[in-house]
Amino acid sequence: MEILVTMGLEGSLLWSLFALASCLKLMLVPAYHSTDFEVHRNWLAITNSLPIKQWYYEATSEWTLDYPPFFAYFEWALSKVAAFVDPKMLEINNLNYASTETKYFQRISVMVMDFVYMYGVWRCLRALKRMGIKMHQASVETFLLLNIGLIFVDHIHFQYNGFLFGILLLSISYLLEERYVMCAFVFACLLNFKHIFVYMAPAFGIYLLRHYCLDPSKNPVFALAKLLAAGLTPFVLSFGPFWRDMPQVLSRLFPFKRGLTHAYWAPNFWALYNTADKVAAVALRTHSKTGASTTSGLVQEFEHVVLPSVRPVVTFVLTLGTMVPILIRLCRYQSKRDSKIAFIRAVVICSACSFMFGWHVHEKAILMCLIPLCFLFCVSAADAKYAFMLSAVGYFSLFPLLFQVDLFVIRYSLYLAYMGFMYLAYVRFYQTHPAMNALEDLYIYGLVLIPIYEHVIGPITGLNEKLPFVPLLLYSAYCGIGVSYCFIRYYIYVLELKLDTTTIKANKQQQQQEQKQKQKTKLRSKTVSKSFASKSNGGEDPPLKTTVKNPTKKSKEKLK
Repeated sequence: MEILVTMGLEGSLLWSLFALASCLKLMLVPAYHSTDFEVHRNWLAITNSLPIKQWYYEATSEWTLDYPPFFAYFEWALSKVAAFVDPKMLEINNLNYASTETKYFQRISVMVMDFVYMYGVWRCLRALKRMGIKMHQASVETFLLLNIGLIFVDHIHFQYNGFLFGILLLSISYLLEERYVMCAFVFACLLNFKHIFVYMAPAFGIYLLRHYCLDPSKNPVFALAKLLAAGLTPFVLSFGPFWRDMPQVLSRLFPFKRGLTHAYWAPNFWALYNTADKVAAVALRTHSKTGASTTSGLVQEFEHVVLPSVRPVVTFVLTLGTMVPILIRLCRYQSKRDSKIAFIRAVVICSACSFMFGWHVHEKAILMCLIPLCFLFCVSAADAKYAFMLSAVGYFSLFPLLFQVDLFVIRYSLYLAYMGFMYLAYVRFYQTHPAMNALEDLYIYGLVLIPIYEHVIGPITGLNEKLPFVPLLLYSAYCGIGVSYCFIRYYIYVLELKLDTTTIKANKQQQQQEQKQKQKTKLRSKTVSKSFASKSNGGEDPPLKTTVKNPTKKSKEKLK
């Protein structure tokens, strides 16, 4: 209750934005939903109908339970409420069941769990404010609470990412507040809800070891023991009931047989690799020996035709290898304030490394980079520039998720409004336009060519029927170029930053502006006081003050 009162007093705009976002989400309840809607309905049925030991064995539906146990427990809790709404949704054999009651229940459950996300946003912003970081808080709150990526993925496509990002932001806020044991506990809980966040674990682990276990004021052995206890407790609670079935659970959590890329290639390095292989195969007129194609639209293993095929170990080495320089850099920061900003950057880059080089990455994983990057928008103009560019490309790459005709207006209008607001926020905060060169501007403007082909050229020429994979290929390849460019440039930018310097250039600019404003205010007040004094004396100059030591009666009368 105290939390709600505090949030109400300090975050009136936060609640207003949350209410506005909720109204928008309610209007999207009848919209198209993906197969993920059936995935979560099936998980409700599994956890409600079967004993706990059978959860990870059930395979009536192709959408088997493949999230860690904490998320399964969450689905079990939801199923108890769902039983009062429509019991038929909890029948395992009732595949693809989607009654009106079921739709509203599942949609609203996502909206309710967004309270966790709002709380995480509020805690992070409060922690940054207490660190002395001055920011345009209204802009950052808008970026996060009206985030179009979460609207696209959670409230149209259908998932529970907002709830999970809320837990992530809670763990980051505890780290910023130097409550390290609590940070470790909450982040471990997050890993037991969705294991894809494990790619951020190196940044958390390195920071906690450097600034908690190796703190001169603490016993390193005792500090490490506390961190391990906090981090391992959620895993014991989560996997404890399944300890006899761990091989089966792990086979569900890490399905390496799904192939290098998803049906729609995430815009990363492997999308460019697949594109190069496809172009080379067409040029050389060769075909796959196995018959499996990268553009078949199926989730399966496949062999590249011309280029060498990629195995999971290669993606693991590339992902971890690109993280190492950033993690070493993070260790070298001495100042706690600078190291905390460096930590957020490390979280963004570790997520970007996993997105660029990971095995079977989904396009939705770009949100793991974009959400934390919102907090860096007010740190420096360079951070804000890369946040703007990656947002422009990253959110654009989510368009194929909303492929229904009646969603075209929604996806384009929300995208343009969001990016327009981000641009104006940049101009207002930094008093200039994003410092993009001609090539970067040209690339951003070039994004519009893909919808032109998708909606105009393709249908008119009949290419959409002859080559149905081309629009998705264009999204993956073109956006892959943009994401790769942002990744490389931001990676180099972070590595070249000077250690333990003032990380917040924006604050310097803002402080200078505030000083100038104060000087202007003082000059205005002096001018006003002088003009007022001259008016009170009939337009003459105000009389000079005189002081008389030991005044006589005559002098007293004169003074009177």
